[in-house]
Amino acid sequence: MPEDEFKLIAPMPLETNSEKDHNLVLGRDIGDSTDDSTSLSSFEDDETGVRAGKLNIPADWPPLAAHEPKKYYFWNFHGPKDTDLDATATQPSVYDDPEKARLYQPLPNYENLHRFNPKARWTWREEISVIRKVDLRIMSWCAVMFMALQLDRGNLSQAVADNMLDDLHFTTNHYNNGNTIFKVFFLVSELPSQLVSKKLGPDRWIPIQMFSWSIVAMCQFWLNSTASFYVTRALLGALEGGFIADVCLYLSYYYTGVELPVRLAYFWAGLTVSEIIAAFMGFGLLHMRGVQGKEGWRWLFLVEGAITACIGILSWLLMPPCPTKTASWFRGKNGWFTPREETIIVNRVLRDDPSKGDMHNRQALNLEMFWRSLTDYDLWPIYIIGLMFFIPSSPVDTYLTLTLRSIGFTTFQTTLMVLPKQFLHLVFLLAVTYISRRYNERSYPGIAAQFWILATLIPLRIFGAHSNRWAKYIVTTLLLSYPSTHAIQVGWTSRNSNSVRTRTVSAAMYNMFCQLGGIIASYIYLQDDKPLYHRGNSVLIGIAVLNVFIYIGTKLYYIARNKSRQKKWNELTKEQKEIYLRTTTDQGNKRLDFRFAH
Repeated sequence: MPEDEFKLIAPMPLETNSEKDHNLVLGRDIGDSTDDSTSLSSFEDDETGVRAGKLNIPADWPPLAAHEPKKYYFWNFHGPKDTDLDATATQPSVYDDPEKARLYQPLPNYENLHRFNPKARWTWREEISVIRKVDLRIMSWCAVMFMALQLDRGNLSQAVADNMLDDLHFTTNHYNNGNTIFKVFFLVSELPSQLVSKKLGPDRWIPIQMFSWSIVAMCQFWLNSTASFYVTRALLGALEGGFIADVCLYLSYYYTGVELPVRLAYFWAGLTVSEIIAAFMGFGLLHMRGVQGKEGWRWLFLVEGAITACIGILSWLLMPPCPTKTASWFRGKNGWFTPREETIIVNRVLRDDPSKGDMHNRQALNLEMFWRSLTDYDLWPIYIIGLMFFIPSSPVDTYLTLTLRSIGFTTFQTTLMVLPKQFLHLVFLLAVTYISRRYNERSYPGIAAQFWILATLIPLRIFGAHSNRWAKYIVTTLLLSYPSTHAIQVGWTSRNSNSVRTRTVSAAMYNMFCQLGGIIASYIYLQDDKPLYHRGNSVLIGIAVLNVFIYIGTKLYYIARNKSRQKKWNELTKEQKEIYLRTTTDQGNKRLDFRFAH
């Protein structure tokens, strides 16, 4: 059926929970299922759903995939095992029934509308090739940009290892205040940045952000007072705030809901790789102490800021606005993707989540849409997790270089001794993301991470002044190597938003709560508690225990919400369900046919 035969009307967006609950986009109704993490379709009462042909797929339409890609994980570069790569990979969707599809059409101003075609089919070989191409062109550069962010916001700890505090006659409290100022401005700029990004487009706003903060980063070369230190920290926070949420929104244009958390794991892996590279760079740059009569940490700020400026300029040239608009003088007159590849990218994303077609990527949010997203109480349990989950490890990480110096290691030993924890953190980040994806769990990996932190915080609390310094180093390294669930939780927030409108705000809100947690963490290790920080570590142990209960409470909340909706849905007749779909004013995750992931 040609795409112009579809009358374009406002879509009724919905979203799936995971591979095991593809029922929603497959057009299945799971009836009285008691699986609380499973999405619910709106159309059929038979659990076999579209596989039984109950979506009324036209007989002359091409066939769909014979199975779902259940074993298609991020390190399987050759596609699903035991699969004919030339077989159809297109997954069933509401778009395969022309009558049902009318409820989920992209808006007329959707930027990729000319590539939307419900009859489009592609093979596993084509899909794998396209995904790898998107990984190379889009995701890898996003990781590079994140590495640049980490260079400029993470090099303060390296500067401190080079006696920056003594050179400027600062105390630990000045250091704490600087970190707090940075996080406060980072926090308050999250939402404004996200709103500007939604209006201008991430491809325009992100490079502007990067170049702007790189100038401030280089200006730290001339720090000479408490005031200049506080001002630069404030400007860096204000300009860097919103960057992570902007990039997450940008990546959602190219990946399905199942793929996004995995790509976010790659994204945060870029942070760890950046820390490893920064350690080697810092080792060299800090040896420049004395060049032109300047301290090594000044050269560190200047050189790494200049690197970010170059990446910011390249980002302006390398970031396309959407999959169908990659052509430019720099990216080539034909763009990165062929028309066939553009069709695959657009249709596989919309088939997975029709809500991604309900706004243009340069469409600003109005006040009503913004307020509705901001007050979405169903996402607040995840925001609370964002506030609390990394507090138990944050002070230990922030003070790592100071701690290593205090127990007898030199500046250059300290710079290199952070490498093991960064490498292990990278490995465990990818591993926990794989486990979450494999078993469709989000709460349990978070609980496991808190137990990991507890198991290493307790020995830190016990260590005394005369404990072996290598034992302290090993335990600290293990603590900071914990399997971070940050990428999982960003994907969790996006999935439970279930609309572009809410997703735009929720990404910023989640990061705001993370920054607020960082502010709290800044005041746990205090001057009068150094160097062992016994009081601070006792507080961190208590917070880690609290976090376990927060994760459990969040899971129970979403299970209860899903059960409540399941009960209401099962009370409707088939005709009432169809009427609901056609007439409901419920939007996003407030739709009766949406189920929360947990």
